[in-house]
Amino acid sequence: MIMRKTYFTLKEIYQQPSVWKKLWKLIDNQADDLKMFLKDLSEYEVIFTGAGSSYFVGEIVAPIFQEDTSVSCKAVSSTEIVTHTKNYINANKKTLLVSFARSGNSPESLAAIEFANNYSKNIKHLIITCNSNGKLAKIPKNDNIYTIILPEETNDKSLAMTSSVTSMALIAILIGRLDKIDEQKNKIQQLSDSVDDFLKKNDTLLKNISEIPYDRAVFLGSGPRLGVAREAHLKLQELTDGEIISKFDSFLGFRHGPKVVLNNNTLVVYFFSNNENVRLYEYDLVKSVYQSQNPKLSIGIFNKPISDEIDNLLDVNFIFDYNNYQLDDAYLSIAGLTTIQLLATYKSEFLGYNPDSPSKSGAIHRVVKGVKIYK
Repeated sequence: MIMRKTYFTLKEIYQQPSVWKKLWKLIDNQADDLKMFLKDLSEYEVIFTGAGSSYFVGEIVAPIFQEDTSVSCKAVSSTEIVTHTKNYINANKKTLLVSFARSGNSPESLAAIEFANNYSKNIKHLIITCNSNGKLAKIPKNDNIYTIILPEETNDKSLAMTSSVTSMALIAILIGRLDKIDEQKNKIQQLSDSVDDFLKKNDTLLKNISEIPYDRAVFLGSGPRLGVAREAHLKLQELTDGEIISKFDSFLGFRHGPKVVLNNNTLVVYFFSNNENVRLYEYDLVKSVYQSQNPKLSIGIFNKPISDEIDNLLDVNFIFDYNNYQLDDAYLSIAGLTTIQLLATYKSEFLGYNPDSPSKSGAIHRVVKGVKIYK
């Protein structure tokens, strides 16, 4: 491991592969209880919720969970549930509300559960949190509430959520694959080995890339990687205290107006899909950007080899191919996010910020402040 200074952020990024291995055992130990709690899941709509990065976790896992379970899923932020409960929860429909939270103490996380219960009598709750001492973790279990508390090291001490994000996402993916949990053990091992190898090999390169000057960044992804792109844009923006303005979009959506943001001071990061058909759309966008605009730096993140034509259009390619193992699309989404976590940390350091607490103005905090809940 290469570290120039001791930051919680760096430690929490690098610990992820070892933490992920613990998560499989955590779910395997609870598999029977979870299956009982979710025995009638097919009758429910699943809503993944949280605030900030915890909500983005839901955006990452909702399409994966729906594909794995054939249950209708969507992600809705807890901030929206608090202000517009009736717009997102159908009181006449059975709903499983999956709440993600690092600290479990944000006012919206608690209020979203309360407001959902007040509005609908058809609600069940699955709470996934990193803090055993948080208020969410203290909600008593019953037939309609199941709580999973992640290992203590996932409760990031730094402002930016890193290991908490990937760990909560991975737990949700494993829950969607309870019927084949045994075969996930080896896949988690491969994911952990791949990312551990990747971070060690690319640490210096990512630090060097962080020293390239740019003042805006765009992150693009399709399907689950749209949520990854959204989380990545926040990581860079918050770790640089807003000095780097960041955007995110899908490959196809980016064409419909947002593409105008690109200029020669822009970093563009492409989270490529494993799906060959989806890649055709993604490749077309890369070629369009190359032909009509001139970003400062373009980075591709992928697992399966991309075409030579596209390879030549990108400045840097990051490949997760440890021992030639091909991560499936769900686990590739988790892996790709670690690249930007490390890049954003080094960019923060290069610009003179403390990655653990980059907000010099105090505009943002580890746990949100100043939110008043109105009954």
